[in-house]
Amino acid sequence: MSETLAQSGTAYEPTERTVPSRNRSRASYDRDLVHSILDEAYVCHLGFVRDGAPIVLPTLYGRVGERLYVHGSTGSRPARMADPGLPVCLTVTHVDGLVLARSAFHHSINYRSVVVHGTAHQVTDPDELREALDALVDQVVPGRSYDSRPANAKELAATAVLRLDLAEVSAKVRTGGPNDEPQDLDLPHWSGVVPVATRYGTPIPAETLAADVALPDYMTVL
Repeated sequence: MSETLAQSGTAYEPTERTVPSRNRSRASYDRDLVHSILDEAYVCHLGFVRDGAPIVLPTLYGRVGERLYVHGSTGSRPARMADPGLPVCLTVTHVDGLVLARSAFHHSINYRSVVVHGTAHQVTDPDELREALDALVDQVVPGRSYDSRPANAKELAATAVLRLDLAEVSAKVRTGGPNDEPQDLDLPHWSGVVPVATRYGTPIPAETLAADVALPDYMTVL
């Protein structure tokens, strides 16, 4: 990637930690691509070190501009370690296809992923905390934060949100079919791609839901 792209603001600046050691052609620092991968998901894996040992936790997140908000509880390990700042590595991955080659060695997957390095801080400002919680809800179901009761004081006191700026970021993408060796092309083994996609089922109303409460319009786009 040229320095011009990074300087123009359309891409993140590569760093030693965001340049892969293998398959560099699959890496991208394009800002729009990173945002699109992040916006399509809502579960991330948050990695950090505690007492000299690595820990990786799955959790929810939401994006607001160039910032990620990561959900937790006030008693969670990341929240307790976030003052004055917690070095973290956050990852998000989509699996788009199973790539089946004629040889076992060349089996692979088609995927889109984002890796974010940085220092996470706990959100303490009340207004930012409410914005962050809305972002977390809307990341899962866009528009839902306006159609649910906001957190009350007791719930806010039990909820921790970490803030992680998007600065040291990279995306990595694999597309296409299997990379079969020329000498394997005549082998009698099926070769190709099995597409993988997320599918949402029909919403099931709560047993306590009043009969006159209709399914919200924003739910029909899931």
